[in-house]
Amino acid sequence: MITPISMETTNLIYNRFKSQKKSKSNNSFGSDGLAGNTRTSIFYVNDYHGKAINMERTVTASNEFDSFVPSVPTDKLKLASGDIMLGEDKKVNQIAVNFLKFIGVTASAVGNHECDMKSNEFTQLAGDINYKLLACNMKTSPDSKIASHIEKSFIEEHNGHKYGIIGVLPTDLISRVKYGKVFQDQKLEPANIDETIKDIQIEVDKLKKQGVDKIILLSHSGYGYDIKIAKETDGVDVILGGHSHNLLTGMKEGVNLFRSKSGEPVVITQAGRDGKNFGVLNLEFDRNGIIKKVQNNVGTTRMFSRNLVARNFFENILGKPQVVGVINTAPAPLKNDLIEVNPLAYYGLDAIRERSGADIAIVGAANIRGYVEKGKIDTRTISEISPFKNKIVKINYTEKEIVDSIKFCAKSFVNRNNKPGIMYVSGLKYTVSKNGLVYDMKFINKDGVEEKIDVNNPRTDKIYSVAINDYYSSGNDDLTMLNKFNSAVERYPWDLNDCIEWKIRQSDKPIDIVDDGRIKIVD
Repeated sequence: MITPISMETTNLIYNRFKSQKKSKSNNSFGSDGLAGNTRTSIFYVNDYHGKAINMERTVTASNEFDSFVPSVPTDKLKLASGDIMLGEDKKVNQIAVNFLKFIGVTASAVGNHECDMKSNEFTQLAGDINYKLLACNMKTSPDSKIASHIEKSFIEEHNGHKYGIIGVLPTDLISRVKYGKVFQDQKLEPANIDETIKDIQIEVDKLKKQGVDKIILLSHSGYGYDIKIAKETDGVDVILGGHSHNLLTGMKEGVNLFRSKSGEPVVITQAGRDGKNFGVLNLEFDRNGIIKKVQNNVGTTRMFSRNLVARNFFENILGKPQVVGVINTAPAPLKNDLIEVNPLAYYGLDAIRERSGADIAIVGAANIRGYVEKGKIDTRTISEISPFKNKIVKINYTEKEIVDSIKFCAKSFVNRNNKPGIMYVSGLKYTVSKNGLVYDMKFINKDGVEEKIDVNNPRTDKIYSVAINDYYSSGNDDLTMLNKFNSAVERYPWDLNDCIEWKIRQSDKPIDIVDDGRIKIVD
């Protein structure tokens, strides 16, 4: 059972953040509050990336949140921080929209994956949304069809208490979406971070003038920028974050508790990625809208059953799943999907390499979003492993282009938010350090013979056929050295998930998905 308010375990911040604004009353409010204070509980989600199974589990958690009646009057809010949708699949995005309807979210930030689809598809889907899409840092023109569906902020009222809700989309939006040029043609571009901070402050000041003193920012900027926003704005109380996929549990000063420009507390949350977790943030504001108590609870969706109503609704959209095989051995879900070895990715890359006949197969960690469990595996589970539906192509790359791409991705260990993620491979093995350096690399031919690659002087005259998806072969995630989509020698009608299903169906035995050591991470 989720308890929206449990002040016995609430972290007190009176001593750490002594605001210059004092409450006008010292009368007792129960045993742990003050008269005139406002209790608030926020159910928050971010970066679900179209993961329908975890959405079904979250509906169960949300229902428990709704059914709990706190002993003290409490305002309940439900908000999202973007990337609930994912990719081009209309059915997946339709499910994402209905998921937020199911749990009763009133607003969501616009994430980059809300913009994966073409602009006309975005506007069609937006017409079915009954919650606010928010982004105050969007540069656009009045005649933009997309802009007409997006607001900067709005006021939500509960029990006479007003909450200002502001949204921001990621500053790196255009480089993170497949149809970035389409969105530029629609005159939609994000402001940079400094302009974004100014845009946020403008909205805060507008809300303050309307008597709103409790302000929540739905941010798809990433953890690092959220800290900067917290410190360089004044009036934002809570930043519900996303984009960087950090899992921020509990409440710790200097981690997710900061001071604004005027010294008031600012709370930052973020619940990882792919719907593995959700959050319940409990707050107590004084009569001046200053946070006096805070408790951040993060729940694991795997602990909740799949809601049958949501499951049936989603299956009516997606179709009934089919069992395709049995998993005998499966690794646990990763803690940091961007910089950990992933045996499931290895299995998928081997399937791509085998099916395409390429010398090598590569895909970035950011494209692998699912996990499997021991037992029967069906098409629904497979569809969530890499839900982007990026089609596979075969391209001839030089040894240097391949090495440079792996080196670029290796910097994810030290980059802000671990972006873009390490490169998973088939037909190669390499060693990488936690400070982002690639030490050695070997090519493994189809006979299993290993050939050393000089990572310090990779050859420009050595060519390999490489199976890669259309996202990375277009140079996205700043992998400009891979931008050769137009030079593809083969274009296939299948994606990574199709290849995984193909490989599982070929086996008449249970599948073992294990780490074979092809990527070695050292200190």
